[in-house]
Amino acid sequence: MRRIGVGLRLVVLGLYLLGAAGLQLLALRFGWSVLHTVPMRFHRLFLCLFGVRVIERGTPPSGTATLVLSNHVSWLDIPVIGSLRPLSFIAKSEIEGWPVVGFMAKLQRSVFIDRARRGATAEVNETVGLRLAKGEVIVLFPEGTTSDGNRLLPFRSSIVGAAQAALTDPGAGPVHLQPLALSYTRRNGLPVTRRERPFIAWYADMDLAPHLAHFVANGALDVVVTWGEPVPFNGNRKQATAAAEEAVRRAIQGG
Repeated sequence: MRRIGVGLRLVVLGLYLLGAAGLQLLALRFGWSVLHTVPMRFHRLFLCLFGVRVIERGTPPSGTATLVLSNHVSWLDIPVIGSLRPLSFIAKSEIEGWPVVGFMAKLQRSVFIDRARRGATAEVNETVGLRLAKGEVIVLFPEGTTSDGNRLLPFRSSIVGAAQAALTDPGAGPVHLQPLALSYTRRNGLPVTRRERPFIAWYADMDLAPHLAHFVANGALDVVVTWGEPVPFNGNRKQATAAAEEAVRRAIQGG
């Protein structure tokens, strides 16, 4: 994209964000139902402006409390998943302090976890469990970090205990665990090769600014989002997490 075009897109996005942020703050304060859809519309606008096409497969959560277990490739995963339907994320605590990004994460009612602090997992499980008991959809990246796009890291089962916490709520309905697989498949209409995937991924100690510049400069992206079948949860979080990991792996390999 040319600099002028990028600038205009950023202006449009910034103006929308100013209005949307004000509305969302009011919605959070007064409990308006629009609080569930404002972030989704922002993500959709971002993807539209910057040429990211989302191809959705499978059956998404609908009207049922769901803890979504997704692979994690890039910062771009957030607007991609966030554009699909009203939901929130579980995020690492460092993000809460990031300029702009942290503020936006709070507007989307993200749950932050400090993995280095003893007892943090139990607190997050309780918070997420209460949200699930109310019928919400919450996304967890159980790899714990982003990958290079060519491999799936092992899923950690600790936060899946939130589903167990939700099941103990006497007023809660069924809680689903649902796998979600993200695959960045095409750039400018051409298949993304194994060698190119690490340039789309944002991982390890990559600086964000150069990665954003590369994203903007290199054209349109297609991402395939595949919803797996809900995983039965009988209280064994390790078993359920392993089943979700296998479902995500199959979906990614199937392309």
